[in-house]
Amino acid sequence: MPAPRPELSLLPRPRKVSPRPGRFTLDGDTSIRAMPGTQPAADLLRTLLGPATGLPLAPSADGRIVLTLDPQLGGLGEEGYGLTIGPQALLLRAARLTGLLHGVQTLRQLLPAEALSDTPRPGTPWELPCIEISDVPRYPWRGAMLDVARHFQPISYLRRYVDLMALHKLNTLHLHLTDDQGWRMPVDAYPRLTETGGRRAESMNGPPTPGGTDSFDGVPHSGAYTRQELRELVDYAAARGVMIVPEIEMPGHVRAALAAYPELGNDPSRALDVWTRWGVCDTVLGVHEQVFDFCRTVLTEVMDVFPSRYIHIGGEECPTTEWENSPAARARAAAEGLPDARALHGWFLGRIGAFLVEHGRIPIGWAETGAELTLDFAVMTWRDPAHALAAARRGHQVVPAHHRSTYLDYAQSDDPGEPPAQPGPPVDLRAVYDHIPAPPGWEESAARQVLGTQAQLWTEYVTSTERIEYLTYPRLCALADRAWSGRRSDWAGFTERLRGHTARLDALRVPYGPLNPPSLPTASAGTARTR
Repeated sequence: MPAPRPELSLLPRPRKVSPRPGRFTLDGDTSIRAMPGTQPAADLLRTLLGPATGLPLAPSADGRIVLTLDPQLGGLGEEGYGLTIGPQALLLRAARLTGLLHGVQTLRQLLPAEALSDTPRPGTPWELPCIEISDVPRYPWRGAMLDVARHFQPISYLRRYVDLMALHKLNTLHLHLTDDQGWRMPVDAYPRLTETGGRRAESMNGPPTPGGTDSFDGVPHSGAYTRQELRELVDYAAARGVMIVPEIEMPGHVRAALAAYPELGNDPSRALDVWTRWGVCDTVLGVHEQVFDFCRTVLTEVMDVFPSRYIHIGGEECPTTEWENSPAARARAAAEGLPDARALHGWFLGRIGAFLVEHGRIPIGWAETGAELTLDFAVMTWRDPAHALAAARRGHQVVPAHHRSTYLDYAQSDDPGEPPAQPGPPVDLRAVYDHIPAPPGWEESAARQVLGTQAQLWTEYVTSTERIEYLTYPRLCALADRAWSGRRSDWAGFTERLRGHTARLDALRVPYGPLNPPSLPTASAGTARTR
């Protein structure tokens, strides 16, 4: 079967593609003319193509590959690019460097799929079709969330994860660094967060059972990053056009932190372990000033490592039982003029959000209804699509991430051979493709509040990198395509391009799920998992 023509399988789909006759060939004499400000894009092109092609792509004042920045190309925005390939020359231009970095990924896709290999592929003709492309993304937030708290992944794998995102022009890696089951973010002022909070005794083998007959694997799990590793990851991602948004959970999902520092809880005398179960833990942070000193210190160190405008503080699934039963918490609620201890949740997040705003950052949190966070928060809505509209109408920046469309920890199909996944009906490829961040019918003022969308991979049942990639692809391809192109649905066109794109995934040794899973019954919005 002949290899698919790469220009017919670009993913995500460019805004405008005009084929031209002829081919442009890369060989040992091909060189790059990098105009001022474009050197990072030239370096990335060499880094990505070198392993397979062995071509030096040396710098030259008369190189046939020309990279240029032109701020006057205002229509291309922050991330758009223009690409013109003729038989004798290739011109890649953009208004901003990030646009050039995305254009480099398109060049990779226009070459034979073997160009994506990390080993030499001698004898392959490195030809690109002559073409003209003008390309601008629909949404500025095109992301993927990876949970490294439940199951830790080494920094070497996170670099690969970033590379795969960049290939698909996804620009936001949301890194879930802390949870009940593990704390992975180093904090110099609180070393036990990783020394104690980064280790748990074992993990559940499956979801909690009503009868209390849960089983555990008996295998200790641990891991944490260093500040240097994370700083280098930030730089690595930025060189590929990817921003890293860190998430530090509070005031719930903090069992690992309380195992390390029990004085931060509502019962300082209670000794806790790092949680070995899945689900929602009822232990939460206290509301005394020592806790806010802790949160401010942690977030100051987070901001020192991560330059992202957005800092995620979780905020969801926070049981208030401990506060309701705590005389100190009830007294704090009364002193702050709150109606009851349950209102401490919004008050807590408001204080932390204000701290981040004071430091020039934008707080972002999970919204369970779309109306519980102060307006200086950006919100991620996940329980019900209606919550995204409610948040947008309130004036929030919104990243809609409905669990029945973007949660990749659900199985891809109902095939009994599928690996273990989050309990619940499958989320198949079509469900992800059909996810529209701002559906038709939204008023324009609300639609303007939508930043974009992202996929989520919670890792309770995901223990290996192979499993991460199998659950992620090809579903993340679908989300990347819609988030970039924003066009009306073209399912047939997408699946045809995806079939060609799998040659690239194969070259990168990415295990992926079914391209055409059987049609599935629609799951009701009421089947929400615990986040």
